Amino acid sequence: MRDLSQEAKAVDPGESAPRGRLERWVDGYVVAWTDNDPEHIAALFTEDAVYDPQTADGEIHGVEAISDWWRGLDEDPANWDFQWLPLIETEEIGIITGTTNYYDPPTTFRNLWVIRFDDDGRCRDFTEWYIEEE
Repeated sequence: MRDLSQEAKAVDPGESAPRGRLERWVDGYVVAWTDNDPEHIAALFTEDAVYDPQTADGEIHGVEAISDWWRGLDEDPANWDFQWLPLIETEEIGIITGTTNYYDPPTTFRNLWVIRFDDDGRCRDFTEWYIEEE
């Protein structure tokens, strides 16, 4: 499988987008996913953020609830890797496609994320879709 993370760094986000905002945010997301540190999770989102994992449980409202939900997933950072590629980046929105590989049991998911930013680069609305590859 190709490593999309290197391609992602080479993409010019365009004149209207703050250079690197999306890359910094996704890098922060991966750090928080890796260490489950509540401060790292909270740094990604506004106080009133909405996180929509597109599951039957529905949306999660507020950074504290997002952090609690996230830490409850408790994924082993040694059991996955993530590659991503930006599709769209503007001042207000970032859209990426990604691939998450879990090692045990071996499972691969294709991801689509829509990240709506506030003025200081934190996420105010996050929606993700993931589809298991066969």
